[in-house]
Amino acid sequence: MSSEHSNNDADNTANVKAKKAVRAKPAKGIYVLPNLFTTAGLFAGFYAIMQARLGHFEAASLAIYVAMVMDILDGRLARLTNTQSAFGSEYDSLSDMVSFGVAPAMVLFEFALSELGRFGSLVAFVYIACAALRLARFNVATVNDKSHFIGMPSPGAAAIMASIVWVSVDYDIDPSGISVPLAILMLATALAMVSNVKFRSFKDVNFRDQMPFVGLIVGVMVVALIYWDPPMAFLFCGLGYLLSGTILYVVKKLRRQNKSPTE
Repeated sequence: MSSEHSNNDADNTANVKAKKAVRAKPAKGIYVLPNLFTTAGLFAGFYAIMQARLGHFEAASLAIYVAMVMDILDGRLARLTNTQSAFGSEYDSLSDMVSFGVAPAMVLFEFALSELGRFGSLVAFVYIACAALRLARFNVATVNDKSHFIGMPSPGAAAIMASIVWVSVDYDIDPSGISVPLAILMLATALAMVSNVKFRSFKDVNFRDQMPFVGLIVGVMVVALIYWDPPMAFLFCGLGYLLSGTILYVVKKLRRQNKSPTE
């Protein structure tokens, strides 16, 4: 009897483990869900290019922001549903190349850089090349510090480009008069993507934790600013993000240089 009971217990344990394994393994069809959001982001980048060619620059700028939202959602969904895969990672990078590399460059070129002739074409190409290098380096890098990115992330750079176009359209700014400053800013943003400057990723921020009352006030002020003037608010946020990483990098370099002679 004891051997029979032991065999039954072993069978029951094996059945429980098998059921848990089946539950833990996601269905194959669920892998479609995050890839659908990636495809939506890819389409948003394609849509931005097409709208820029038609002269609808505000729609093109908004499409880049839609691609950013899709890029955030596809990664979150893949982690929540336990459907991360090598295919999804590569597909996401290819989608980012279109949405945050080619699309911003083409939108800026159609909007203002075409006024500069070959130089404008060169600036657009440099931006695309830097975005490709940024994504390639991110894919092969071994990440030890998840709280920071090495180099400005391509969605952040694309947000700056889209915000500039959106603000210019919203305030009726003549693009031919700002083509040179835009080209310089685009080159600076492109170089920031391939630099060794650290930019905060905010992946270590847990929004479920308690925050000080001042943090809540700051959040309310940001929402109010976005409501008051969305394109200008997004532009300030993007430029602030670019400058924050650059300024901190320069300050750390200066501190190291000041310490080295004394040591």
